[in-house]
Amino acid sequence: MEVHGAGAIAQPATARDDQYLVALAVASQDTAAFGELIRRHQSQVRNFLRKLAADPVEADDLSQEAFLHAWDKLQTYSGRGSFIGWLLKVAYTTFLQAKRKSKRYAEVLDEAGHVADMESRSYTEDSQEVSDLDKLLAVLSQEERAIMVMSYACGLSHREIGDATGLPVGTVKSIIFRGKEKIRTSFDIKDHQHG
Repeated sequence: MEVHGAGAIAQPATARDDQYLVALAVASQDTAAFGELIRRHQSQVRNFLRKLAADPVEADDLSQEAFLHAWDKLQTYSGRGSFIGWLLKVAYTTFLQAKRKSKRYAEVLDEAGHVADMESRSYTEDSQEVSDLDKLLAVLSQEERAIMVMSYACGLSHREIGDATGLPVGTVKSIIFRGKEKIRTSFDIKDHQHG
């Protein structure tokens, strides 16, 4: 792929090139540069949100919303840490905001005498398609699930996860350890390293 700016530059998908595209998008509101960033990272963001949200359609909607938020906040990316780490922070924040809105919506419906149980409905509709990974992640809290997905599925470092979630690195490490222990305990999985 070639990106045209001060001259034609061949751009493999690297972190430095992400920063170049961010700078180009911010400096001149270059939607093509931002489009390339989306192309590079959309599957990772979508997969991250699919592991957090019970509904793949909701995750796809959240992914689009996260990229809109990212475009609006692009100038706040300082270049500290990886762009994908920053982008996953935006996606995670988008997910949390949607959950808060969903809870408020459910409370309003409940007050009106309606029962809204979207999560159980989506699990029953898709119960045959729930993967082993989804079953493992289901025993974790929302925060543990997000951090485990960032670490193992997205390959972020503890520092990048800390940047994305606003948590200290030591807390990230503790959450990952606790999450692995919960999964081992819940599914009686033996630790090959220790037993």
